[in-house]
Amino acid sequence: MTGTNKKYDFLQGEVLLFDKSKEWTSFDLVQRVRNVLCRNLGIKKMKVGHAGTLDPLASGLMILCTGKATKQIESFQEKDKEYSAILKLGATTPSYDMETEEEIVPCKLPTKEKIAEILHKFIGESDQVPPLYSAVKIKGVRAFDYARRGEKPKLNPKKVIIKEINLKSIDLPFITIYVKCGKGTYIRSLARDIGRELGCGAYITELRRTKIGNFNVDDAMTIDDFLKNIKTFVTN
Repeated sequence: MTGTNKKYDFLQGEVLLFDKSKEWTSFDLVQRVRNVLCRNLGIKKMKVGHAGTLDPLASGLMILCTGKATKQIESFQEKDKEYSAILKLGATTPSYDMETEEEIVPCKLPTKEKIAEILHKFIGESDQVPPLYSAVKIKGVRAFDYARRGEKPKLNPKKVIIKEINLKSIDLPFITIYVKCGKGTYIRSLARDIGRELGCGAYITELRRTKIGNFNVDDAMTIDDFLKNIKTFVTN
């Protein structure tokens, strides 16, 4: 992380880079940061928001904004995102990640050459159906609420763009890919679609967001960093 000796003016507005841990929801992170700031600044409430969610089982870069800097959130949401993802081939899950139970897909696993060929087909704009286990709203209700009741409402596809996608490593049944994409892209849905194209199924076993625009996770702090240094961060 950077800037541990810097004084911050959180009320006036700051842009904070966090490296979110697995198991934390995006809401958990925002709520914890807000509560800690209010307690240390001696105030009852303040504006804190994020510029794009991460799944609970994903880790990596999140941008949080405080005070007047929350006005910048929309501009950050428009920036490209970069991810590193590990996919397991030959199986899938209802959530397209490890939140739900694995279902084996009987198949012959593809070659490295075939995988690279299929990945290349995803570059460009396409219609992507969001995961049922997601925060997408259907008639005012979040999709994951339907999913957890055992219901399967129709989800409309959305235009997304994949700018880069590369095979980083292969150790079947696992592959690691790099993805650079535009706003609104679900990497879990991308994994599902890759599995379908390969004819063997696929789901995410590990997902990490590494960049948002020019912001890099290498420059981010963990929540533990934040808690440890909060007294230093707060402007007197």
